[in-house]
Amino acid sequence: MTFNDIFKSSFLESVTEFSAVDTLIGMVFALVIGLFIFMVYKKTFNGVMYSTGFAMTLVGLALVTTLVIMAVTSNVVLSLGMVGALSIVRFRAAIKEPVEIVYLFWSIAVGIVIGAGMIPLAVIGSAIIGIILILFANRKVHENPYLLILNCRDEKAEDAALNLAEKAVARFAVKSKTVNASGIELTAEIRMKDAGTAFVNQLSSVDGVSCATLVNYNGEYMS
Repeated sequence: MTFNDIFKSSFLESVTEFSAVDTLIGMVFALVIGLFIFMVYKKTFNGVMYSTGFAMTLVGLALVTTLVIMAVTSNVVLSLGMVGALSIVRFRAAIKEPVEIVYLFWSIAVGIVIGAGMIPLAVIGSAIIGIILILFANRKVHENPYLLILNCRDEKAEDAALNLAEKAVARFAVKSKTVNASGIELTAEIRMKDAGTAFVNQLSSVDGVSCATLVNYNGEYMS
């Protein structure tokens, strides 16, 4: 088989010719929407540590997915080969926040829709998703949960600290209690009346209380 036979093979001839202009338009829209996803993620992020690498991955994922879908839609044989190639890829990056899955699927969906030529759907859908995520991220939480950790010398100091804490907060619920030779360690979930934390200073000044710690808690991490 000569090179001439290779270039005249049915496989290469079956590849549908693509438009450079359409490809450029699709990649530009993928870049713009990818940057929009990047900005929404940055604005709505409320985790422990912001990852610039993950945010940039959202942009790259939209571009790469668009390119792959454009190639797949140009040839049936190529689409089968692409599915087989992608099926052996394994991703082991840890997802730190559940909401990050939403952004990953959002970027992939944008790439698929733009690659299929439905650019208006990608623009309108991304605008709606972005607005919803921003609105939920900016929603004010009136009762922030906190963990109050008290180290008391004896039961008398414990009772005095609990009475003071129950008066200073809107809600108080004991979660754990540890008693050992050094004293008592008490952990309670509280809902504060306002943003003031002066009552923690008062708790630490109670006779027999060696330490009073207030920790913000959202159910997934502590900071």
